[in-house]
Amino acid sequence: MAEATDGVRDVTDLYREFGDDRLPPGQRETTAFPVLDKGGTPSMNPETWSFEAWGAVEDPLDRSLESLRDLPSETQRQDFHCVTGWSRFDNEFTGVTFPTLAERVGVTDDAAHVMFHAADGYTTDLPLSACLREEVMFTWELDGEPLPADHGGPLRVVTPHRYAYKGAKWVTGVEFLAESERGYWERRGYSVTANPWEEDRYA
Repeated sequence: MAEATDGVRDVTDLYREFGDDRLPPGQRETTAFPVLDKGGTPSMNPETWSFEAWGAVEDPLDRSLESLRDLPSETQRQDFHCVTGWSRFDNEFTGVTFPTLAERVGVTDDAAHVMFHAADGYTTDLPLSACLREEVMFTWELDGEPLPADHGGPLRVVTPHRYAYKGAKWVTGVEFLAESERGYWERRGYSVTANPWEEDRYA
């Protein structure tokens, strides 16, 4: 990863950890940003929105969006890979990295998995080890503008090393678990690993 001269951390080279090509197999590059969700954009008011972290942690967290922004944040240039077959390069997301949040709540030794919870009832699970990467972020800005509601605003998770269904839109909480639990799409036959360079789309 390289620190760009404009103060944006460029993590677009993370693909080298997983494959030889920046564009994963079976994907097509697009400059558009299609909107996909399980049932429409929920009504979200940033003024009343809150975020929680609980489970296998020493210091559970409950914060407003404004308070969450008080945590150390940064802007990263990332690629975004949708399981439906498109990829969008060079997105600039601003927010809090997962390791920053994990340090803040004090993850216990019992924690092995993470369940993300969203305002529309969506859930998705990842191993804790897959989340403890600087590229995994809770983000509230896209390309210098507030994250649009249809893309998950006021807050979404981004997971550039996994298909984007692992990055919950409208995220309201993160639960630290001792064991894996399948989320919304995983219970419906989608891959639990979701590695784009292995084309782990479905179980």
